Parts: sequence; C-alpha cells; structure tokens
Amino acid sequence: MSDYLVIVESPAKAKTIGKYLGKKYTVKASMGHVIDLPKSQMGVDVEEGYNPKYITIRGKGPILKELKAAAKKAKRIYLAADPDREGEAIAWHLAHSLNIDEGSECRVVFNEITKQAIKDSFKTPRTIDMNLVDAQQARRVLDRLVGYNISPLLWKKVKKGLSAGRVQSVAVKMIIDREKEIKAFVPEEYWTIEANVLKDGEKFEAKFTSIDGDKVELKSKEDVDEVLKKLTGDSFTIEQVKKRERKRNPVVPFTTSSLQQEAARKLNFRAKKTMMLAQQLYEGIDIGKEGTVGLITYMRTDSTRISDTAKGEVAEYIESNYGKEYLSKEETKTKQGAKTQDAHEAIRPTSVTLDPKTVKSYLSRDQLRLYKLIWERLVASQMAPAILDTMSVDLVNNGVTFRATGSKLKFPGFMKVYIEGNDDGKKEEDRLLPEMSEGESVKAEEINPNQHFTQPPPRYTEARLVKTMEELGIGRPSTYAPTLDTIQRRGYVALEEKRFVPTELGEIVLELIEEFFPEILNVDFTAKMETDLDSVEEGEENWVKVIDQFYTGFEKRLKIAEEEMEEVEIKDEPAGEDCEKCGHEMVYKMGRFGKFMACSNFPECRNTKAIIKEIGVKCPECKEGNIVERRSKKRRIFYGCDRYPDCEFLSWDKPIARTCPKCDSMLVEKKSKKGTNVQCVKCDYREDQN
Repeated sequence: MSDYLVIVESPAKAKTIGKYLGKKYTVKASMGHVIDLPKSQMGVDVEEGYNPKYITIRGKGPILKELKAAAKKAKRIYLAADPDREGEAIAWHLAHSLNIDEGSECRVVFNEITKQAIKDSFKTPRTIDMNLVDAQQARRVLDRLVGYNISPLLWKKVKKGLSAGRVQSVAVKMIIDREKEIKAFVPEEYWTIEANVLKDGEKFEAKFTSIDGDKVELKSKEDVDEVLKKLTGDSFTIEQVKKRERKRNPVVPFTTSSLQQEAARKLNFRAKKTMMLAQQLYEGIDIGKEGTVGLITYMRTDSTRISDTAKGEVAEYIESNYGKEYLSKEETKTKQGAKTQDAHEAIRPTSVTLDPKTVKSYLSRDQLRLYKLIWERLVASQMAPAILDTMSVDLVNNGVTFRATGSKLKFPGFMKVYIEGNDDGKKEEDRLLPEMSEGESVKAEEINPNQHFTQPPPRYTEARLVKTMEELGIGRPSTYAPTLDTIQRRGYVALEEKRFVPTELGEIVLELIEEFFPEILNVDFTAKMETDLDSVEEGEENWVKVIDQFYTGFEKRLKIAEEEMEEVEIKDEPAGEDCEKCGHEMVYKMGRFGKFMACSNFPECRNTKAIIKEIGVKCPECKEGNIVERRSKKRRIFYGCDRYPDCEFLSWDKPIARTCPKCDSMLVEKKSKKGTNVQCVKCDYREDQN
C-alpha cells in the first residue's frame, strides 16, 4: 500500500511524475474531467442562482471507482491537475467525489514536469483556489446558456447539428466581415518608377520619391510621363547620404498565441496540431538514460515571463556556446497585458541544455520541429540585439529625386539563432549599397515605370485570426485552437489555400444571430465578458453576478427570437451532372474539408464524389488523361491523372502546360517562402517567376 495518492489528468503525465516521486506515491490519471455538465440537457438551474447540475461523465464511472478505491487506501491525496482554471475545476470535482476537504492542502501545481519542480510543488501544497474554480464555472455556465438556448433554435429554423457560442460566433463574424471587405474592395491604380543605377561596376535599385522636395503620388500613366519628361539624360547627382547604426531587439519567449502563429508560419502547423504536440512535450518524452522528461513548460499561458533560474541557465549556455558578446546586457522586456495570468511562465524548454540535437533521436519529426522552435525562441530572447548598418541615398536629376536604401548586418546578436517569421513569408535579406559621397555622379542604366493596383485585405489564415482575436481580447489561450476547430466542423467556414472562407451556411447562421442576438457578436461585449471572467479569477467579481448581468437581457431576446425567427430553407446548388448510380441530380454539399458532390436522392442513394479541378495539362505519363488537382487524406494538394487507377501518375508540384526547353521533360511550379519558380523535374533548368 502506498502512503500517498497523486491524481493527474493523463497517463503520460502520471508516468513522468511517478518516476520522480518514488515508491511511496501511487500516481493515477483521471483522463481529464470525470465530472461535468450533462450533454443531453443544459444542466444549469436558472431559477436557483444558475446552479450547475454536475454528473459523472458517461464512460468515466470505472475510472472514478478505481480512484475511490485507491483513495481509501492512501494516507493522503494530492490533486495535481494542470495549473489553469480547467485544472482547478477538475481538482475541485475530484475533491468532492473522493470526499476530500477542499479547505485542506490537497492541491499541487507545477509549471514544468521536471524532478526539481515536482519535488518543490509537493513541499508547498495549497488549498483549492475557488476563484479559479468559479471563473471556470462561469465560463461553462455562460457557454451553456448561449449554446443550449440558441442551438436548438437554429436546429428548428435552419438545420440540425448547428451550434452557436460566444467566441466561435465572433470568429465567424470576423471571417465573414473580411470577405465582405474583399468583395466591396475597389482596386485603385498607382505607379512606381524604379531606376537600375550603376556605381563603380556595382548595380543597385533606387525608387522615385519627389520633385523639388515635394512628394508626388503617381496615380496614372500621365503622372509617370510628367516625371520622365522632367529627367534630363541618365546622369544623377548624389545629393544626400545618410548612414546610421540601427539596433534590432530580440523577440520575447512564446505565449500560446504567438506559438500557434509562429508554428503556422514556419512549420505549416494548424493550431490544433501545435497544441497536441506541445501537450506531448509538456507531459514527458522518454529520452534514454534520463527516462521520461517533460521537455517544455506549460503550454497554455499568456505570459512572456521566465524564471530567474531559467535566465541564469540560458545565460551560461549563450556565453559558453556563442561568446560573452552575444549575451544580452539588458533585461528582456516582456509584453504583459492588463489581465495577463502571470502565475505561469512563458512557454520554454525545461532545460536549455536539452538542445534539439541532444533530443533529436527521441522525438518524432513534428515534435522535434516544434521543440526546436521553442528552444531557439527562448535562447534568442536572452541574447544581445542585432546591429545593422543602414544607408539611405538621395539621387537627383533636374529636381527629380530617387532614393536607394540598404542595410548590412554588422553584428547578428540574437539573429544568429532565430529570426521571427512574418505573415507574408518574406525573408529578411541584406541589401548592400556601394560606398557613395555627396556630390558624386552616377548613371541610371534603366528607368522602369511599373503599374500596380491596390490589393484588398487578405483572408484570415489561422495564425492571423488567432493574432487578431488576441489583440481584440476575444478568447483566452485555451480557447483559440478549439474555436477554430469548431467553426470548421460545423461547416460555417472552410479552408481554401490555408485561408478561411465563409460558407453559405455560416452566412445564414450569422445573419440570424446578428438579427436576434447582436450582443453575442459585439467584439467589445465579448472582450468585456473575458475581462469579467478574469476579474472572477482575481476574486474581484462574483461569478453569479457576472452571469446574471448577461442573462437578464439575453433571456428577453431569446423569447423574441423563438416567436419571430423565420425558418430558412437551404437549397443545394446543382452540380450540373447526374448520379451514375441512380440517375438523380448531383448537388454541391459543404463538409468539414470543403465542398464535395453528393446525390440529391440522399438517404436512398449515398453516392458522393470529390470535385475534380482540371488544370489544363495533359498527363505526361500516359499522354491520354488530363491532370487534375486532388487532396490527400491529410488535405494536402497533389496532382494526378484523371485515368487513375489505369494511370498512376502523381506529382506534389503543379505541372504546367509546356515542357523543358533543355530536355523536353515535365516542368512544374515549385513553391517556397520566397515565391514560385518553374523548374524541370529531371535537369537543372529553372525559371524565376518572382
């Protein structure tokens, strides 16, 4: 019989912690929540102070029975669920189920699963924090009041299987509003003039900026012609040379939001995948002789702070591996919001000595890629700023000014380890200018006017949507990934080329919610609700009062909606072909992964077909079929012959409708972060398309 029982959430976490605690401790997993609100009903008594009606989750009875049996044998029980609101609620439910006094010191929390952190946490157990529990209860009750009231209404008026929630509805609105902006956008013409200048055998580029010191906007070809007319010859005088040294400071360590954004940019990970991998790294990985070790700190956080111990360890690592000059001489500034839950640290490796090379053989490819990102970000955050030499040169011809800018990395600092990604995928590059002095003359080899049109705002990627939600105060670290997953599963939005596109169903549902429940879609209202929940956590607000302030107005709107909301019939769009199995018309349907074709005679006929997208290229293998765009099981686009399985031609790169001029083989489009290039699949022929 063990003296102590420790209850955590997952078997992986139990295995890691059990190794550190020794034989006197039995560590068991609750497999997440064992107690929750019922799925079949709202489970909230509105008349009795919004009292939640908790039940044992279906299928969790045997687990709870096993925990009760182990609890009877133990001298003392510790509840070690995750260090957040949800973890606190799990601990509270377990305390009630196992007859543990919630006022006793039964709760242990740790931000990282390492031997020292675990042992320290068991030296200082605490009571269950009812403010955290109440904040979680308030969120669950609030979401039930919204979801379990509006969802049945949508089932009745639109179609079954729909749902509505506070955060998910606002996310869908943001995507739809962006689509409206794109459709309403009217492109405006503008021009630029670029000069290719030669100085001492070196070429560089300069752009037109002004005439006689006044900035000039080029809105038409006529404007361009006026500038070109004013130029006298191809000789320019260097009027001004500005040189300065610029510092670039390192980025702060990862929060949940910034990790999801950077993993999307650099690794092409969806938010859900990022959090799944981070959970595995947090709970523990077997790394050989050291056994199972938690490799990163807790992954749900909005803090960028790291402990003094971690700072010291990283400083030693930087000094010994890169040199003292690479060590930051200043405290890295952290970006903390007004309501940042600073009880947690930022997401960081539990030990910087466990570098990616050391753990590489123990991790899966994707685990390693994410860990490397987290490790490099931490190390870079404690390094010295990068120093760049910048140069700006004004070139003048008859009062017409062109400007050339360049920069050179003088000292890499943190950039030796890590450079933050950006949403357009462009890499930073040195743009060097030759040495120039004021009064010198240079020659323009070419002067090229270029026509452009303003572009609409881009559709949201997962990274951009998470970033915008965070900036607006919508949702919290634990809600981003589930929200994005839900709005796709419900069919309200779809991902096209990694960007969110609203569906007709999403637009219909949003229109109804906007008409009858406008406060749910109000960004300021939703952000305030999150702030109120934070205030409950801080003990500044009563959770019942927060719920009541919302529900009083919501209940009135609900009654109006039940009476006045009209039924909506969603007609399927004809696909223009008949079902080959029963002869009925095929229609377009929207599924979790986008549009597909289905028989209109459903459920009698369940025939479905993928939408074939031809690219106008003949199959290079069989010479008979056409190349079509397809998707793999993991939704990755590839290209194959429409005569499959008779012809098994396959390419991950998009073939184009001409052959290589050198060897007559297939040419394909190769995409990279720098852009798209055309290259031959066999020889070294290549065309830059950027």
